[in-house]
Amino acid sequence: MNISPLAIGRNHTDDVHRHNLSAILTVVHRSGGVPRARLTELSGLNRSTVAALVAELVEARLVVEAEPDTRETAGRPSRYVRPGTLPVAIAVNPEVDAITLGVVGLGGTVIQRMRRPVEDGSDVAGVVEQIVGMIGELDLRERRVVGIGAAVPGLVRRSDGVVRLAPHLQWVDVPFARMLEDATGLPVRAANDASLGATAERAFGAGIGVDDLAYLNGGASGIGGGIVIAGDPLVGAAGYAGELGHTLVNSEGRACHCGARGCLETEVSQKALLAAAGVKDMSGLRSLLAIGASRSVDAEIGRQRRHLAVALRNIVNVFNPSRVVLGGFLGLLIGTEEESLAALVGDTALGAPFESVVILPAALGADTLMIGAAELAFEQVLADPLGR
Repeated sequence: MNISPLAIGRNHTDDVHRHNLSAILTVVHRSGGVPRARLTELSGLNRSTVAALVAELVEARLVVEAEPDTRETAGRPSRYVRPGTLPVAIAVNPEVDAITLGVVGLGGTVIQRMRRPVEDGSDVAGVVEQIVGMIGELDLRERRVVGIGAAVPGLVRRSDGVVRLAPHLQWVDVPFARMLEDATGLPVRAANDASLGATAERAFGAGIGVDDLAYLNGGASGIGGGIVIAGDPLVGAAGYAGELGHTLVNSEGRACHCGARGCLETEVSQKALLAAAGVKDMSGLRSLLAIGASRSVDAEIGRQRRHLAVALRNIVNVFNPSRVVLGGFLGLLIGTEEESLAALVGDTALGAPFESVVILPAALGADTLMIGAAELAFEQVLADPLGR
């Protein structure tokens, strides 16, 4: 990750200092740790200035410095700067069947994680109450909670965290972020779950170093997507971009709750996979696939793979990503060399954009949405590390 230079003409001392602190902390956060000499190289600042900036971040317990490993380094080695362990974010992912909650540190480290069945169905007040109870079970000693990030499976207005529509949760115009903030006393930000998954995979997972990326997440609450173009997330006018679950994949398909027919998330679903396998959850399905699935399961996987290939063909043709990352149960549809999702996409996608794309599963696994949600909560800390 490179540090962007200050804009020409910026001359306010406090702004310059804040920018430099932010740049240093962001590199440490995204890299998980970096030699101080590398920070000097990336920033273009002199060694003494970088040392002073790092010292401020150490005092604020946002980073720590470690002695270098001299066994493998010739000459005078540079001290190593790593993310501090004091600040943490609480990440929340409410779904139709369960609530997942995590404690995430700087560097994208998931420290604690818990998943509980939803007690009160789609009642948002009950979901908020359950989240508060789960937070009360966390071990937050020696931690400073900077805020809560929520990854919601639906259309979330980015400006205020209002969930305009989460059909599987049966939420319409729900002020979820404000409700959770009032209940916890912590700052809360919310966004679409798959958009946050794209952020996490690009920062820490399968999309590191990739500027043009498409991420699709499949879970109990349907399928969502996130797009990164030229290094920037595609969010849309109000934050609703990326609803790839409603891409048409079968003109004669099943009716969708959105009013259309044959949408990706009606033709490709976790529920249908579990039903075909005769298991209750994804762990049961993975165990079954590990020992060899039945013909009925293989047939359902093949059917869903073909429909997913149609959606990915559209994504490849429209956005020309260099990488497509599949999270949740969608990773199971990538297939083998003999029955490859990539081959199906290549059969119908335009040849030129398909040449540069790689399709692979999410690298962060079950932590993808936790890390993505935490990035929301860390945004203010990264922008203004000392909060001045």
